[in-house]
Amino acid sequence: MYVGILTGPFTDSPLEYVAAFAAQYGFGGLEVSTGPGSKHINTDTFTQEDADTINDLMAKRMLKISSLAAYTNLTDGNPEKRQRNIETVHRAIDIASQLGVEVVCTLAGLPPAGKNRYQTIEEDCAAVFPALVEHADQKGVKLALENWYATNIQHLGHWKLLFEVIESKTLGLNFDPSHLLWQDIDYIEAVEHYVDRIFHSHAKDTEIKAHRRRVVGNQGDGWWRYVIPGLGQVKWGEYIAALRANGYNGVLSIEHEDETLDREEGFLVGKKYLEQFFIPEVIY
Repeated sequence: MYVGILTGPFTDSPLEYVAAFAAQYGFGGLEVSTGPGSKHINTDTFTQEDADTINDLMAKRMLKISSLAAYTNLTDGNPEKRQRNIETVHRAIDIASQLGVEVVCTLAGLPPAGKNRYQTIEEDCAAVFPALVEHADQKGVKLALENWYATNIQHLGHWKLLFEVIESKTLGLNFDPSHLLWQDIDYIEAVEHYVDRIFHSHAKDTEIKAHRRRVVGNQGDGWWRYVIPGLGQVKWGEYIAALRANGYNGVLSIEHEDETLDREEGFLVGKKYLEQFFIPEVIY
C-alpha cells in the first residue's frame, strides 16, 4: 500500500511540477486530473507523444499513475452535456490504455431534476454505463466510481442496486470513507461487503463538530467538513487494516479539500499521518 496525490489542487501547475513535488517527498504515485483543457492530461488533444512524455516523466521520478481522474456528471439531465461527459470518460479510458494505467476514476452521475437516485440508477445509469464498461473491459481498464454523497451512489442501498443493474466486475469503486462517516454509514462494513469492487481509495477525512450539530441538527449545515487524513474522525488504522484484511493493497490517494491547510502542506501532513500505519520495508 502506498500514499498518492490527486493532482486536482495543482490545476495551475504543470504535471512536471506535481511529479517533482511528489518524488521529492516520497509519494508513491499520482491520480492524474484528466479532461478537456486540463493542464495535466487534456482529453481533447492527447497524443502518443504526450503518452511517451508522461511515461518518461513517471519513470524519471520513480512514480506510478494510480489512476486517471475524469470526474464528470455522466447522468446530466441535459442530453448534450451528458454526451460530452460520456465522451470525456471514453477518451480517458483510451488514454489510460495508452499509458498502461489500470483504473479510470469517475462519478456515478447526479440525479437529474425530477428523479431520485433509485430511478436514475435504473434508467439513466442503466443506459450510460454498459457501453463505457464494455469499452473499458476491451481496453483492460477498470472504472472506479467515487462514492461522493451528492451522486447516485450516496449510500449502500444505491451501491447494491447499481451493481445489480451493472453486474460487470469492470465497474467498481474509488472508495472514500469521508463521505460515509458523516452520514453514520459504517465504512468498515462497507469495505468488507464491497472489497471486490474497490479498485482505488481516496484518503480524505471528515471533521464532525458535535457542538454545532446539537444546535442545527443533522439536517442543518456547518457541522461537518472535509479535512486532511488524521484531522477528522475516520479511524485510519482500522480502515487500512480492513482494506488489507480483505485483499486491497493499492493506493491511498490524498484528496486535499481542507481549506485550513496550504496545498503542499496538506499533502505532507496527510502522508506523514497515513504512513504510521504502514510496515517499513525490512532489509536483511
